[in-house]
Amino acid sequence: MGDIKITENSSPDDLESLAVAMHTLIGIPITIRSKNKNGIRMERGEVVDRDYTGPILEQVIKTDKTIRDVPQEGVYKGRPVVVTPLHSSDGNLVAALGIVDLVAALDILSLFSTYPGIIDEVEEAKNRLDE
Repeated sequence: MGDIKITENSSPDDLESLAVAMHTLIGIPITIRSKNKNGIRMERGEVVDRDYTGPILEQVIKTDKTIRDVPQEGVYKGRPVVVTPLHSSDGNLVAALGIVDLVAALDILSLFSTYPGIIDEVEEAKNRLDE
């Protein structure tokens, strides 16, 4: 039986199956790197960088905290991202995984002004679920 194991020294090859799975599930850009080695950046169904790191990935590796931010440099400069730490079973930080934050990128006010009935639709859906 094959295992997927991520350690603080995982290479891009070691991280690729997780990156592909996440990217396939959510269809947005994915970045992942281990604590001690650069990793992978995926966009549009393919690995576009096998030696990737970014400023927010680096910050998560240093702080061991999830960060929602807009990088001021790098490939995703000016785009909201979310990066979170990945831990081993014993709680040690081993990697950081990031995505472009599409929810933060949405212009909610514009959405509500374009579709003024959306709040009513959400309330009706919620009420149907509560029944």
